[in-house]
This record gives sequence, C-alpha cells and structure tokens, in this order.
Amino acid sequence: MAIKLTKNELKKQKDNLKQFQRYLPTLQLKKQQLQSVIMKVRDELAKKEAERIQMIGDLDDWVAVFAENEIFDEGFKLDKLVQPDKVIIKEDNIAGVKVPAFEELTFKDINYNVDDYPLWVDTAVFKLREIARLDALAATLRKQVELLDAELRTTSQRVNLFEKVKIPEAKENIRVIQVYVGDQQTAAVVRGKISKKKLVEV
Repeated sequence: MAIKLTKNELKKQKDNLKQFQRYLPTLQLKKQQLQSVIMKVRDELAKKEAERIQMIGDLDDWVAVFAENEIFDEGFKLDKLVQPDKVIIKEDNIAGVKVPAFEELTFKDINYNVDDYPLWVDTAVFKLREIARLDALAATLRKQVELLDAELRTTSQRVNLFEKVKIPEAKENIRVIQVYVGDQQTAAVVRGKISKKKLVEV
C-alpha cells in the first residue's frame, strides 16, 4: 500500500502502531482464555459422555428384563413412559462469547398404573431419563465447544494479523517516512547553505 511521505502520515502511522501494540495483549489474553475454557469444556464433555456410556453399560444387567418391554401392548411400552418435553437452556457468557448453558431436561408428566408393570419399570424409567438428560447436556457442551472454537479461530486470526502484518507494516512505514523526511530536511539545509553562499558571493 502506497503511503504519503509526510509528517502528518508519520504521526498517523505512529498512532496506529501504538493502538496495535495496546490492543495486541488484550487479544493474546482472550486467545489464552478461550484455549483454557475450551479445554475445560472438552474435559467436562468427555466426563459426561463416559458417564453416559457407563450408565448404558449398567443397563446390560437389565437386558433380559428389558426384553419384557416387547411383550407389553403398544400403549404400555417403556418409550411411552419416558418422553422428553423440553431442554431448558440459559445463555452464558464465556470469555466474551455467548453460549448455551444446560439447565435441565423436562419430561412429559406421564402417570402409569404400577399394577400394569413389573417392579423393575420404575428403575428403568429413572435410568432412561438420566441417559436422556446426559444426552441433552452433552449436546449443549458440544455446541459450546463449537461456538468457542469459532471465536478462537477469529481471535487467533486477529492476533496473527496484528503480530505478523499490522505492527511490522506500521514499523516499516514509520522507518520509510522518517528516512524520507530526514533526507528532505538534510536537502533543505544543504539548499539553504548553497543559497546563503550565493547571497554572500553576490
């Protein structure tokens, strides 16, 4: 980009450099915060996914019992008893990024007659609800990671832009203008001396 070789432009470039150098540490701090938060959220997600897998594994003991589900009439199957209603999510602010934060998963209030089911159904309903809750929580954490990753990419690009382009460019522009202005001042002094010498000779 062509720059004007003037004192006004020199001041402008120096102001730009100060601004870039003042803003860069803030960006670098934000980048570090985002990296740290993303690691924490990923750890939390891994724990919840492991918890879910463990819970599903615990159901292996119930497999034979769950097979009874197939002999129930259509209106009495377990999936009729466990019906998620809505995921309640609040908005949170993490390192300047608005992200969804899981509050709870509500279920449709389904009453059933205990006489219509074997004893294990209450425990099965509880476990299936807990698995559904972990699914909803994990989905929210995945969304957080996605949004934070996007913000980290943008922040990293800005850090690189300032570190590798804007600051070096401003420094180089300042150097070029200072050399030119210095040369102009030297030339003006030389011209002044020549003029003075000619006046003296006259």
